[in-house]
Amino acid sequence: MQKIGILGSGIVGETLANGFLKHGHAVMRGSREAEKLAEWKAKAGASASTGSFAESAAFGEILVLAVKGGAAEAALELAGSAVDGKIVLDATNPIADAAPENGVLKFFTTLDESLMERLQKKFPKARLVKAFSCVGNAFMVNPSFPGGKPSMFICGDDAAAKAATKEILTRFGWETEDMGAVTAARAIEPLCMLWCIPGLRGQGWAHAFKLLRP
Repeated sequence: MQKIGILGSGIVGETLANGFLKHGHAVMRGSREAEKLAEWKAKAGASASTGSFAESAAFGEILVLAVKGGAAEAALELAGSAVDGKIVLDATNPIADAAPENGVLKFFTTLDESLMERLQKKFPKARLVKAFSCVGNAFMVNPSFPGGKPSMFICGDDAAAKAATKEILTRFGWETEDMGAVTAARAIEPLCMLWCIPGLRGQGWAHAFKLLRP
């Protein structure tokens, strides 16, 4: 199994770190303040470790970017050249600090440029793949729904990186829907808005998307 570097100390990073550990990977979680992760490390087992963003990026054969959208660029900058050539699963969304309107989140991007595109332009040697961005953390790892496996929408410019991502998603209980190049993140990232509307309107958070074909 591979070494996984998780960039992010929040709940998404923790959920995905635990998921990779569950599936037999070695995981290092990176944070600006690694001591914040001491409790998680103590419980996570021998295959878990913590460090800085740069240390986590250097450790991982595959990286996961799991920070707030507004902090994504800074996290990759702190990771430095260790991201070069590596698959980076981009779980971020460009959620603005402004309050939702009628249950609709506000983004700091436009429909003409996604956050993922900004990151890929800024870090051209990283092999970014959008993933885990259109569902809540409670359902990221081996979700169970009556309708069968839900769909995870991915995109990116590197075909091999997307193939490796599909393998991970299959183990994590998802059907993968490849939407093409990085430009497709303009459509995938807003799925976060749609996913959050039922929850923000008091209708619950236990749902996921599924693409149906005849």
